Amino acid sequence: MLVSKKTGSGKTYTMGTGFDVNITEEELGIIPRAVKHLYRRIEQKQQAALEQGLPPPDFKVNAQFLELYNEEILDLFDTTRDIESRNKKSNIRIHEDSSGGIYTVGVTTRNVTSEAEMLQCLKLGALSRTTASTQMNVQSSRSHAIFTIHLCQSRDNDLDNRITSESTQMNEFETLTAKFHFVDLAGSERLKRTGATGERAKEGISINCGLLALGNVISALGDQSKKVTHVPYRDSKLTRLLQDSLGGNSQTIMIACVSPSDRDFMETLNTLKYANRARNIKNKVMVNQDRTSQQINALRNEITRLQMELMEYKTGKRIIDEDGVEGINDMFHENAMLQTENDNLRMRVKAMQETIDALRTRLTQLISDQANQVLARAGDGNEEISTMIHNYIKEIEDLRLNYGDISNLGDNYHFDFLFIYMFIEL
Repeated sequence: MLVSKKTGSGKTYTMGTGFDVNITEEELGIIPRAVKHLYRRIEQKQQAALEQGLPPPDFKVNAQFLELYNEEILDLFDTTRDIESRNKKSNIRIHEDSSGGIYTVGVTTRNVTSEAEMLQCLKLGALSRTTASTQMNVQSSRSHAIFTIHLCQSRDNDLDNRITSESTQMNEFETLTAKFHFVDLAGSERLKRTGATGERAKEGISINCGLLALGNVISALGDQSKKVTHVPYRDSKLTRLLQDSLGGNSQTIMIACVSPSDRDFMETLNTLKYANRARNIKNKVMVNQDRTSQQINALRNEITRLQMELMEYKTGKRIIDEDGVEGINDMFHENAMLQTENDNLRMRVKAMQETIDALRTRLTQLISDQANQVLARAGDGNEEISTMIHNYIKEIEDLRLNYGDISNLGDNYHFDFLFIYMFIEL
């Protein structure tokens, strides 16, 4: 998540790193809200796993806080750093792993276990950030700040454990990782308006160079018509640090902070153009799964596929001819066709039985009506007698049907007894 752009437009306030003592909960910035939501979701996931009788997932949360001052990366968690070290060359290095992820070497990483501890780390780092006064902002941020949260989740891979044989007692876990970047970009400045000189002017030039490089990267990623093959990530350490957040495996949000003053019309217009270009970037997001877990899942899928193939050989669906060529057994197709035909015949028999039942009910009703008409002509008919006749006729029809079934069964028994008698006589 990035916030930009004009100095004094409220970027630090939006991110929540100003730490005003009088601020209310409704006015909290993005980072405190995100931290609160993160730990609430961790607690909910662990509680849900316990309710389902599963091992609760294990979460490890680490935090880093970097400052990019005059194109030098500074560690805001480094308590041994003094003010003079800002002008010295930093020993922090940026590296890229085999999967394209960006990581830093020489940075303090703090293991955080609670929301309060995370906010305390954020506060200590924010107080160490470089600020100064200009004609446009009394407390202007003179550097880009990147607050990073690394989240590692180890959870029970219940799908794999269901496939695993019951003989093994050890559950398998998969590891998922995530990285959250909260970037407070320093405001773009025009030296003519800020009146900066000396060190402040040097800082402003460095800030604008970083924002220009970021704008070039956004243009290269967002303009699909140009089909740019090279994205200038290495033009600035800012873009290099954010390489996997821009156009990579991430969900990126840019917040454009603008000023309501008419004096800042041009800066507001440029900010909106800047954000509009960033909106055109299309990222491809995927789960950051540990390679070992990925390999285990791939092997599980391969085992399942081979088991299905083996079952097809056992059932006769697949065969191998004399030449060693694999094929599908014709008997399997014929059996499948006969099974389908059998199912169709069963459905037809069921439909015919329903039709017979309906016709039998109709026949009973017609015979009953005919008997009632005869009684009516004789002058002896009434409602009770009509009901009794209807029930008798229905019972006679049921007995007739049952008699037919018993007769067929009796013929079969007679044949069986005759066969047994002949066998005994022999």
